[in-house]
Amino acid sequence: MIKNLQVKPKLFSALKNYNKKSFTADLMAGIITGIVALPLAIAFGIASGVSPEKGIITAIVAGFIISALGGSRVQIGGPTGAFIVIVYGIIQQYGMQGLTIATLMAGVFLIMLGVLRLGTIIKYIPYPIIVGFTSGIAVTIFTTQIKDLLGMQMETVPADFIEKWIAYAQNITHIDLWSTLVGIASVIIIAVTPRFSKKVPGSLIAIIVITVVALLLKQYAGVTTIETIGDRFSINSNLPDAVVPTITWETIKSLAGPAMTIAVLGAIESLLSATVADGVIGDHHDSNTELIGQGIANIASPLFGGIPATGAIARTMTNINNGGRTPIAGIVHAAVLLAIFLFLMPLAQYIPMACLAGVLVVVSYGMSGWRSFVAMMRNPKSDITVLVLTFLLTIIFDLTIAIEVGLVCACLLFMRRMAETTEVRTILDEIDLNEDADMQRGNLEHLTIPHDVEVYEINGPFFFGAGNRFEDIMARYGNRPKVRIIRMRKVPFIDSTGLHNLENMCLMSQKEGITVVLSGVNPKVEAVLKRNNFNTLLGEENICNHIDLALARAREILNNH
Repeated sequence: MIKNLQVKPKLFSALKNYNKKSFTADLMAGIITGIVALPLAIAFGIASGVSPEKGIITAIVAGFIISALGGSRVQIGGPTGAFIVIVYGIIQQYGMQGLTIATLMAGVFLIMLGVLRLGTIIKYIPYPIIVGFTSGIAVTIFTTQIKDLLGMQMETVPADFIEKWIAYAQNITHIDLWSTLVGIASVIIIAVTPRFSKKVPGSLIAIIVITVVALLLKQYAGVTTIETIGDRFSINSNLPDAVVPTITWETIKSLAGPAMTIAVLGAIESLLSATVADGVIGDHHDSNTELIGQGIANIASPLFGGIPATGAIARTMTNINNGGRTPIAGIVHAAVLLAIFLFLMPLAQYIPMACLAGVLVVVSYGMSGWRSFVAMMRNPKSDITVLVLTFLLTIIFDLTIAIEVGLVCACLLFMRRMAETTEVRTILDEIDLNEDADMQRGNLEHLTIPHDVEVYEINGPFFFGAGNRFEDIMARYGNRPKVRIIRMRKVPFIDSTGLHNLENMCLMSQKEGITVVLSGVNPKVEAVLKRNNFNTLLGEENICNHIDLALARAREILNNH
């Protein structure tokens, strides 16, 4: 499998027929996307519990690598809202050192997923789980921004979701009016900007306008209660040196769970983003190469103080909508952020925290996918159960538990649903020959079942659930016949549990003096039965190709009794 792996970053194929026109389009798209990414990188960094420059460093380092080494032509990588909850939780429990190691491990996991060609496996994660944890993350992000949005004077904010809202209710009288107005104004500006401008992002306009207004209010109106980034963080615009953390086996074991969550979440989000982009530009991304590129990016980013990164759907669509068609646009986007970081980063200290909170409130609304959530409530109860359970676990506990429990529940419900698709029925008197694929004689419409012969038909896969149902039906209708025919013409496969149940049934029948005859066994299933010595257990003569032979064998057995 690994020998056949072909890592082909899209950058290499995109440069084969590259020309000046393509570069001009990518250059403009990269510049605009870089400007769009700036406020989001700062907001995601702060919301994740790190300083604002770490969010930009992540967008620079990871954004460059994802574009240069990834499997999508237009993917834009960087910090995203989906990681806010998990990153914040890791920092609170393990510190920045723990986050660095967990992100490095996640990068290794992502590379392994790509090397083992598991990129396509991600698409099989049930949609209710994706909608559930995405909506849960959105609600959690919104919850974390209430304090800054309203300028609440609170010394500490509880980590627990319910306790957080209780604390907000207790401190509702401590809100700052000016900060609240700044936050609400930011949301309004972002919401109405698309009506006037499709290319300039509302978040950038909101940050510029609100920052200027806040400075004017402070300078000429004496308003000093609007907290800014500079009031909370020391802005550093120097490029950090790469630092490799000290890693121990104990640390690896303790961070394996969070690291796997980062890897799975990053894989899901990046491949979803790449798939959406494919539909817009008419291309096909290489999922395994994309995962390897994402993995390398998540190894490099924490070495420079960054946080986890993945493909960002909003920034990728911004890139596409502005003409970006090759990874060069993503590289330009990283270069633009680097230039801003080196020369304009000190200006970020004047941005109001309430304004950033407004940006994240809008982001959380976009992430919530509430229309999809509401639409899924009309689906089968099993899907609704997985959806609601994943959603509640995400907001009440954490994303790791939500994904783990959600996957387990989805698998159990899937297995139950698969078991229900297998039909087991009893044929008591006659067999209808219409549409019987295993019949050799077509001149009769019905076959009469001799006395002292029972015929059971299995329609569907014969595995654990079907095996139990088969035993229940036999117990209900079984009248101690002399011959028991099992029609298996519509059994495409049989698993180990089905084999075990079938073997038990054969042994119990033999103890009761009942001969079991199998009918219509397809070649694949027959090969499995022979490997498990069923030809010895039943006898070769009792494994028949079609029902004619099975009934003839039954009459022969009855005559010999």
